[in-house]
Amino acid sequence: MPLDLPAGITLDEGPGGLPRLTVATDLCTAEMYLHGAHLCRWQPRAEPHPVLWMSRSSRFEAGAPIRGGVPVCFPWFGPKAGDPAAPAHGVARISPWTVDRVEIEPDGTAAVSLTLASDARTQAVTPDQFALTFTARLGGTLSMALTVENRGQGPLTFEEALHSYVAVGDVRTVGVDGLAGATFIDKTDAMARKAEAEAPITIAAETDRLYLNTSATVTLTDPGLGRRLRVAKSGSLATVIWNPWIAKSRAMPDFGDDEWPGMICIETANAADNAVTLGPGGRHTMTAMIDVSRLG
Repeated sequence: MPLDLPAGITLDEGPGGLPRLTVATDLCTAEMYLHGAHLCRWQPRAEPHPVLWMSRSSRFEAGAPIRGGVPVCFPWFGPKAGDPAAPAHGVARISPWTVDRVEIEPDGTAAVSLTLASDARTQAVTPDQFALTFTARLGGTLSMALTVENRGQGPLTFEEALHSYVAVGDVRTVGVDGLAGATFIDKTDAMARKAEAEAPITIAAETDRLYLNTSATVTLTDPGLGRRLRVAKSGSLATVIWNPWIAKSRAMPDFGDDEWPGMICIETANAADNAVTLGPGGRHTMTAMIDVSRLG
């Protein structure tokens, strides 16, 4: 049955024939794929540059992750413990989701909710029984919420992330504030645990850090694009900062060799020490809110 969509929102086929919702309102433009509930684009009308980064080499095909935007990672983050053949970052980002709700709110914000429930396909990879709802509120600011419900008979322990790729003028000139003093796992240094001494954090080499036990708002100052991004969150105690730099970007087939200076990931997460455990019927919601302002 066709969706009854409000004015300013359309459903069509994007690259690879993947169904996508396109938003064009007075407040913003945006693009979300049902594949992975993947938000690929969000740009407020007042902002001259895209906020989310997308790789020109990204694959758009069933069963493969999309590179860029905001992948939804669940129920594990990175490789699955004890099963290196399992899909990285879980099953949510490579699964087809279902449209639950699409509406324009009174202030003009477009609200889109997609759902995913465990089934035979997901249980071929993981026995977890769950229901997910991802809601994006797209306007002059971006608000995202991932709700997990345990539909099993026993406890459900999971990791999760809203793996946001942010577009920047040049990653070598940006500063990231809000994480000074936090303990992080340095994935580029044999998973060593370190205390963040740098404020602001700057990027001068491959960076892959999982900050633990922090609910702090993170601020990105980007002189190249003349803007400041603020990433606030709730229901999250981990934050990831990632840039692949030169060698790793060349090793990834869906990431352009020369694209690494134009992006940084600031990810809202629960992972490692901050994995979440829910009892039967339990629910957990993690949110990330992004707003943009001009410098100067």
